[in-house]
Amino acid sequence: MNSSSDANQSGSPPFCLLGTVGYSHSLDTCVLEVVVILFLTVLIIAGNLVVIFVFHCAPLLHHHTTSHFIQTMAYADLLVGVSCLVPSLSLLHYLRGLNEELTCKSFGYMVSVLKSVSMASLACISVDRYIAITRPLSYATLVTACRLRVCIILIWVYSALIFLPSFFGWGKPGYHGDIFQWCADSWKTNPGFSTFIVGLLYAPAALTVCFTYGSIFRICRQHTREITQRHARFSSQTEGDKGERCEGCPDKRYAMVLFRITSVFYVLWMPYILYFLLESAGLYHHKVASFFTTWLAISNSFCNCLIYSLSNSVFRKGLGRLFSPLFPSCLGCVDAKKAPAPVSPRPDPRCEV
Repeated sequence: MNSSSDANQSGSPPFCLLGTVGYSHSLDTCVLEVVVILFLTVLIIAGNLVVIFVFHCAPLLHHHTTSHFIQTMAYADLLVGVSCLVPSLSLLHYLRGLNEELTCKSFGYMVSVLKSVSMASLACISVDRYIAITRPLSYATLVTACRLRVCIILIWVYSALIFLPSFFGWGKPGYHGDIFQWCADSWKTNPGFSTFIVGLLYAPAALTVCFTYGSIFRICRQHTREITQRHARFSSQTEGDKGERCEGCPDKRYAMVLFRITSVFYVLWMPYILYFLLESAGLYHHKVASFFTTWLAISNSFCNCLIYSLSNSVFRKGLGRLFSPLFPSCLGCVDAKKAPAPVSPRPDPRCEV
């Protein structure tokens, strides 16, 4: 197997996944493939480095225990971006001396594990918010720092184990390695392994997210209705009701931010999961669909940074503090417009440049 792959590398033109579908040569599809992968790689690495640094420099983001899972996702997504340098260098013909079979298997396994960490972290975030809203009085005793660390370790171990059978010839974890010719031509999916992955990872995570967020928004709607009725019944207690009405607002807004992150994750991953099931069952196979659904799913590794910057005011403040040495005048003008006499918290001395 290795000798045949080495012969292919030396005697045939360089492999390009999009270049094997027979499109017109007026557009160099291999160049398009390189541009797409390099562009996503740079975005993913830069975006998640920003998330990690902002969490380090904004102590207020640690107010919620979910920040631990968000940081876990950021580190996993950063590693996705770093691992995407492998196909980028391969398309640029810098990895000709490596064993193609081992390289593509390792890359496919690594990306699958890292995205599994993100998916399991999103499910844990939804469970955490569900406990915080349904059992607020006992939340501090149920969700402790020690249990959070154990949960994060279990996420990494479970994600590493669930895709391990693919290394021993049972199926294919995904199409991330199809940038390499051996993965595209010789590594085939297996219906049993695909069902195994869906049953133990994709389906439980999706059902957990749907149940928890559905329950959260139903409870929030019920509380809002009860407070509105009480406000209408006792109009003389307007001030007290306003304070009560706003009491649950921060948790509801934070749940909405996390719900947006989860929704974008599944919107970008759903085409890939559907194609994975169809291709494993032998119903549909197309290399272009494989390439674009795979890299659409991988692009989610950049979206968390974008969603946080647009939805979370504390994250935006931390982002402003991170870039304040670069744009001091602009940030000063924005802060002056927002608040004439701001009382800002004392910055973390570890983050001062």
